[in-house]
Amino acid sequence: MIDLVLEDAAENMDGAVSHARSEFSTVRTGRASSALFERLTAEAYGVEMRLQELASFSVPEARMLIVTPHDMANLEVIEKAIVNSNMGLTPSNDGRIIRLAFPPLNEERRRELARVVGGMSEEAKQRVNAARRSARKDLDDLENDGGVSSDDIHGAEGQLDEMKDARIAAIDEAQAQKEQELMEV
Repeated sequence: MIDLVLEDAAENMDGAVSHARSEFSTVRTGRASSALFERLTAEAYGVEMRLQELASFSVPEARMLIVTPHDMANLEVIEKAIVNSNMGLTPSNDGRIIRLAFPPLNEERRRELARVVGGMSEEAKQRVNAARRSARKDLDDLENDGGVSSDDIHGAEGQLDEMKDARIAAIDEAQAQKEQELMEV
């Protein structure tokens, strides 16, 4: 039973770390990346659809992204979704594709984005701590129900703390990497 609790906690903590990394990838660094549009949606065919379902993305150069709609009827819908995303990008539409030029970030905007990444990091750490608390409660319930020695519970709690510390360190490392990427000029 203890192994199941620890396994579940590790899974939840790993999910928080991977979620944090995917969140970090949505923060614009001045380089073109289709990851910025993972959460953007547009209404097409009467339903909300993700932009990845409506178009393909290519990066011909570091600061240019080209969006090619699968169906040309959705070109304006995709362009509108990009404009409304508040990413600070101005799409250029030639009737077939949308070009997005990524302007270099100024120092103030870089610092602001670093704070956003810090907030995302804190949320991920809170998720890791919540998974630890939940597992800790499950371990306490196991001990109270009997059948599991307090020494085994104490050892499992130590493992749980090690898992938490490793996941927090992974989040901190990913945050530092993203912040370094943001501060590159």
